[in-house]
Amino acid sequence: MSLLWGIDMGGTKIEGVVVRPHATGLEVIARRRIPTEQEGGYRHILSQIRNLVEDLAKEAGFRPERIGIGTPGTYEPDTFVHKNSNTLCLNGNPFLTDLQTTLGIPVAMANDANCFALAEARWGAPGQLEPEAKVVFGIIMGTGVGGGVVVDGKVLHGRHGIAGEWGHSFLHESGGPCYCGRTGCVETILSGPSLERYYEGISGQKRPLPEIAARASEDPAAQQTLNRMIDFFGKALGPVVNLIDPDAIVIGGGVGNIGLLYTEGPKSVAKNIFNFEFATPILKPVLGDSAGVFGAAAL
Repeated sequence: MSLLWGIDMGGTKIEGVVVRPHATGLEVIARRRIPTEQEGGYRHILSQIRNLVEDLAKEAGFRPERIGIGTPGTYEPDTFVHKNSNTLCLNGNPFLTDLQTTLGIPVAMANDANCFALAEARWGAPGQLEPEAKVVFGIIMGTGVGGGVVVDGKVLHGRHGIAGEWGHSFLHESGGPCYCGRTGCVETILSGPSLERYYEGISGQKRPLPEIAARASEDPAAQQTLNRMIDFFGKALGPVVNLIDPDAIVIGGGVGNIGLLYTEGPKSVAKNIFNFEFATPILKPVLGDSAGVFGAAAL
């Protein structure tokens, strides 16, 4: 198979990779990271991506014929105007079209959570532990909450470009206002900052989430925070299971490091689905921080 080129764009860094797929995994040919420098504005980000591709081309010894990119947010399928990105300068601009013009090659673009799901479905946890998994739901639970759906090795984009946007489904009013303009989104309850705010609200102390999780056996407020997380995890994920009934679910992001999601999480989901049991495996990711850029290459 020919080499695959991918870019993972984040708020603070842009990562690029050139990989050669093998039957047992991926061989990295070239890999670079540069700062996003979003304070420089929209055109500057386009220039940064062009510079990254040039650097990769020098390292690999040739230029790409096409490239995939994972981005925060997504684009409107009819107009290619970018939307829903927390890198705000992208919103309202034809980012996909302008990037193709800047690079002079075809570009395949998907939300970063979709790229995570695609990489894990092909080369990560579902691929290794559930090789027959045809429908994979990839979850990002970190600073924000997102999701992506992969069916038969292909990302679902959707009529509005929002397929898999689990983080902005309504969950409960107690989550409060969300940056998207709505109230009580999944993200307002299950993201890392939201869990930290909840703990601070009931304990009066500000702690990072890993510390909260580590203190659960001795700190009632920490235990209450984790109990709430597991309860709402099941309530949030249950409707997804009812709708697409995935063969595997894989969790990325910092919140996904909490072990209770894999031991108690399935029990919570089981209470919220239209079935007498919940058999879908909930898996830790195999690819780690590489999933986004590998998934972009897979586009």
